[in-house]
Amino acid sequence: MKKYNSIFKYIFIIFASLMITGCVHDDKYDEPGVGDFQCADLTATMTLAQVKAKFANNTTYVFPDDSQDIIEGYVSSTDETGNIYKTIYIQDKPENPTQGFTISVDMVSTYTQYPQGSKVYIKLAGLAVGTYGSVVQLGVKDPTSTATNAVARIPEKLVPARVFRSCSIREKIVPKVMTLAQMVTANDQYLGCLIQVNNAEFDSRILCTNYAPSGVTVDRQIRDASTTTARVVRNSGFASFANQIMPAGNGKFVGIYSKFNSTYQMYINKVTDLEMNNFPRLDGIAANPCQYSDAGLTPKTVAEVKQLSTSNPLNQITGDFVLKAKVTANDKTGNLFKYLYVEDATGGIRVNIDKADLYNDARFVVGKEVYIKLKNLYVGAVNGEIQIGSPFNGAVGRIAEVDVYKYFFDSNKPATAVVPTEKMITQFTAGDVGKWVKIKDLQFIEADLEKTYAGTAVTNRTLQDCAGNTIVLRTSNFATFAGNTIESGKGDVYAILSVFNGTYQLWITDILGADLDEPRCDGTVYTPLPVIYSDNFAAGGFSSDWTTANVVGAQVWGTSNQGNGTNYYAVMNGFSSGNKANEDWLISKAVSLVGKTKAAVSFTTDVRYAGNALQVYATENYTGDPATTAWTLLPATLDTNTGAFGDWVSSGNVNLSAFLGKNVRIAFKYTSTTSAAATWEVDDFKIKAQ
Repeated sequence: MKKYNSIFKYIFIIFASLMITGCVHDDKYDEPGVGDFQCADLTATMTLAQVKAKFANNTTYVFPDDSQDIIEGYVSSTDETGNIYKTIYIQDKPENPTQGFTISVDMVSTYTQYPQGSKVYIKLAGLAVGTYGSVVQLGVKDPTSTATNAVARIPEKLVPARVFRSCSIREKIVPKVMTLAQMVTANDQYLGCLIQVNNAEFDSRILCTNYAPSGVTVDRQIRDASTTTARVVRNSGFASFANQIMPAGNGKFVGIYSKFNSTYQMYINKVTDLEMNNFPRLDGIAANPCQYSDAGLTPKTVAEVKQLSTSNPLNQITGDFVLKAKVTANDKTGNLFKYLYVEDATGGIRVNIDKADLYNDARFVVGKEVYIKLKNLYVGAVNGEIQIGSPFNGAVGRIAEVDVYKYFFDSNKPATAVVPTEKMITQFTAGDVGKWVKIKDLQFIEADLEKTYAGTAVTNRTLQDCAGNTIVLRTSNFATFAGNTIESGKGDVYAILSVFNGTYQLWITDILGADLDEPRCDGTVYTPLPVIYSDNFAAGGFSSDWTTANVVGAQVWGTSNQGNGTNYYAVMNGFSSGNKANEDWLISKAVSLVGKTKAAVSFTTDVRYAGNALQVYATENYTGDPATTAWTLLPATLDTNTGAFGDWVSSGNVNLSAFLGKNVRIAFKYTSTTSAAATWEVDDFKIKAQ
């Protein structure tokens, strides 16, 4: 028994000795445990400035694997809030630093091992000094990069063997006071330091917005009294404080000093570092503009606001009114631009705001109720649609971004589902304009099938119900789904109803707004017609399948691959040291439609410079002379953007039913004058039939 007691006593003594001689620091730091990370107190052999100087001639420097060099510094950052990602910033002294440095690491939650204020030592063996975004930093040589100056993040498994926390030293980091005017190249040695900007305030254009939209990293501008040039505060949408409203006042800003290429920026460690609640601000705002109160305001409904619009295009709202309405559509997919729609029980209305990415503003999220102070705004009809905004060229335009905080307030209510008004095409009235609507059982007309939602400009497509009633679907060429091919089936359409000079039109806000998966009204499932003949002129030149006819002018049809790599296309240009008069034909071979029940032709076109439109014809009996041939003009969709090359537009399927059972030729007729000579390009020619 004594033997066992001796053994236990021996084990206890060894364990106690380890506890006494080890680095006990958890109580002191009051941080999570270090896990596999070891503390150490080492001796630095190089300064931060000396290490940064290793990066010379724009070339990454790699320390040898047997290097004994060590640097030391104090952690100026913390990634506890998630605003700083896979980076540890250090500076050479906890107060009044002379150098800062960026350490790029492929790990998160570094604050648990290297909390702010920790003294750290970094063994440089095998590490590399290079740049990212023009900022010199420490990492490892990137084997996948061809750049001579780049570094990659230090692998997570290597970090414990290279970055050590002092067992005994942790200091309070005192931010270095800087002005925005001092953020210049001459002070780049401070990049990575914790700095303080006094008398700072966020730009008035972003007042009452959150630090960042969820999941989106954004730049927020900040100003002080030292310069008229704003700087950037870069906020991550993954930060724990991202959805909080930024302080609206003036005061002390504290953050990590950084840079990306030529843009100076700062990162917030935690929002408790900011003390920006003083008024008045430098720009004269005397009180917190983000605090909403109903006091002195008279509620107005959408219908009542519309009634304020008279026959005049501009009607100023002079009363202390407030409109409380739900956002039904914004610019998230790019189909709406710098405006949104709001709706209450009495109707919907368009609100014009001169600000991009409205959807990233918490006030303008679809389904959120927003409060709009109406005094000094304007209401009036634009092309027949009543809208809210500010004056522009005698009509209702956009509310200036700098004024957004004056009029729009977050209700702080959760977003709820937007319920559409369900109607048929024939039931729409003026009172429905501006509403989020649902129309059941719509399909695109056959002439639009196989086309994209939009070409090179805002594009109209036509939807029809099973009774043949039609309505325009309008899509911006900047919509994220503009290049998607429209669906060929039938289904329900969800959209904003607008009006343009008496014509109702729809705007969908995403691709699911016209999710048409059911069989068409006649019970069929549309199947693209098989291609029975095609030519994309890929090899250059015209094969014997094509005939060119030069009627007027010295210029003729040819092929080119300019701006298109190795891909050739047909081209005709009547300009040669000036505009020339031309008439030139490009005529396909005869293609048999015998035994076919459906047929169409399709192609793409691209136009540049002013001039006559290209004409597209078909014939069943080419005489060999365009002048004596009976031609049928085809209603093909052509490119209309004369200002640029490269924006090819599909013709869609151009119906050839008049030529079923016959041999058909397709011809492109080019004309120009001494006043205007456009360049027309044709590609992807196909005749389809079944």
